[in-house]
Amino acid sequence: MRLGNLIQKVNKVGIGLARFSSNFTQVLKMKVKILPALEDNYMYLIIDEATKQCAVVDPVEPDKVEAALIDEGVNLTTVLTTHHHWDHAGGNEQLIKSLGSKEVVGGDTRIGALTRKVTHGDELKIGNLNVKCLFTPCHTAGHICYYVTNPNDSESAVFTGDTLFVAGCGKFFEGTPDQMYKALVEILGTLPPETKVYCGHEYTVNNLKFAESVEPNNKQLISKLELAK
Repeated sequence: MRLGNLIQKVNKVGIGLARFSSNFTQVLKMKVKILPALEDNYMYLIIDEATKQCAVVDPVEPDKVEAALIDEGVNLTTVLTTHHHWDHAGGNEQLIKSLGSKEVVGGDTRIGALTRKVTHGDELKIGNLNVKCLFTPCHTAGHICYYVTNPNDSESAVFTGDTLFVAGCGKFFEGTPDQMYKALVEILGTLPPETKVYCGHEYTVNNLKFAESVEPNNKQLISKLELAK
């Protein structure tokens, strides 16, 4: 898949998510609950509706996560952490202290409360859902994206943390351009085209404004910017 197609795929699901205090995107028996956090972060509940088991992605605001768990009547089994930065992993310890022992997954020993260090290709389960770990170093050396599928259906979702945003990618804090290219094109870009993308921040407008400064005559870009506003 070409990078342009990948960005278009993200645009379909990412623009305007922050306009909602909470929202649902349903993929048959996999439900993703979007939980905005801090100023522009996203946390996510990944719910297997068949078993009522769920995972949370980057629970930086544990109180919001706990309220969502009660609201949905689901059992949290797993914490999926994309990387060690405080605005993604900073709530892990508090959440575990409040809810008790859970599996805390990530690709970096700097992640708080980590119980299982994973790397590229490692797999785990959320109820009946399959989770595949995708190693995407660059923003941080241990960054992991999580690709989630329902074995009974072709729909899928990927949680990209600070590797891929709508119309942009994460800063290169601990990696190289070659690593980011591999992450975007060779790893995320080869996922099935129907895969829904859930990123770690709402940077859509700023990313598109930057793109407009580079390509001021790009009509498709201008249209997407107006939509994002």
